[in-house]
Amino acid sequence: MTQNRILSVGSTFPAFTKQAVVSLEKGKEFADITSEDHKNNDQWMVMFWWPKDFTFVCPTEIAEFNKNYDEFRDRDAQLIGASTDSEFVHLAWRQNHEDLNKLRFPMLADTSKSLAEELGILEANEKVAYRVTYIVDPQGIIRWVSLNDLSVGRNVAEVLRVLDALQTDELCPCNWKKGEETIAA
Repeated sequence: MTQNRILSVGSTFPAFTKQAVVSLEKGKEFADITSEDHKNNDQWMVMFWWPKDFTFVCPTEIAEFNKNYDEFRDRDAQLIGASTDSEFVHLAWRQNHEDLNKLRFPMLADTSKSLAEELGILEANEKVAYRVTYIVDPQGIIRWVSLNDLSVGRNVAEVLRVLDALQTDELCPCNWKKGEETIAA
């Protein structure tokens, strides 16, 4: 039995430079995304991974993150989607899936699987990424990790709730939501 060793809370998010699909406009489809981008802009980073392009659960999640893009932007968070598929597969999927052709965030291509491997999020048999979401602070420290099995989609509202809680830098009780009282230490 293979054991995963997932990079977790308190760890520094690994350095990376990867190609990503950022547009459907001819000649402007691709750009490099780095681990320094959010830090240089004093932003949080929310990176969510999915197993495979051209599948069934993945586009539901990607579309929901896209619907909430402004919510992440309003929280000074850079939103990045990622999988181990190539930038060319990402582009073809965006061009051919109605829910994905107006994405407002980059689709990062970890074709070498080096970042997914360093994060410890590769499924043992197929070597595809689990459904993992990272919230990383502006200093590059992982502050939250959520991991779902391949068959279960995540809850974007919960990602936003946790981001809100982390940004208060205070103690937040169970089921806390933005605007509610925090706990005095």
